[in-house]
Parts: sequence; structure tokens; C-alpha cells
Amino acid sequence: MDLTVLTPDMEVFHGSIKSVKVPGTNGQFQVLNNHAPVVSSLEEGDVYIVTGEDEFKLYSDETRELEPMTEADRSISFHIAGGFIEVLNNKVSLLVNGVADIK
Repeated sequence: MDLTVLTPDMEVFHGSIKSVKVPGTNGQFQVLNNHAPVVSSLEEGDVYIVTGEDEFKLYSDETRELEPMTEADRSISFHIAGGFIEVLNNKVSLLVNGVADIK
């Protein structure tokens, strides 16, 4: 499954994942491989990503760019200020208002 996380200012994450957990308007939910198509609004809260086997790129505060990585099963989390998620054909897009505390 591929995930792209975008804010109005930058791309935060792009690449292969196994799962992503997001703060939906009606409660937190998780997206796994072959998830049904969905478009949903997101509330302020934490996003949790488990990376997949292939390469991914993660925003670095030090370089202010996406840095390529290949750590399978790495857990990444960050706080969002709300936004939207779209899931279609194993492609997940998060469009969020802001990102903080990338770990």
C-alpha cells in the first residue's frame, strides 16, 4: 500500500506502508491493504504509520526535505490539526492542516 501525507506547505511522507491509523471525525480507524474505498474528514489527533517492505521518504526537520529510508515495520507517529483521508486501490492520501512532533 502507498501513502502520501501532504500539508499546504510540504510533503511529510511518501512511500510503502503496512497500515495507517487516523483520527476520523467519528473515531479513530485503521487502513490496511485492500481497504474499501473511502473519503473521510479527520479531526485533530495522532496518526500512526507502520512502514512496508519498500522504500519510503520521511520529512526531516534538519534538512527540511524528504529523506529516503528503507526500514520495514518502522513505527512513525505525528500529530495533525485535522484534514481529510482518501483510500482508493491501495493508495492512501492524507491532506492535513498541519503536522507536529514527527517521531
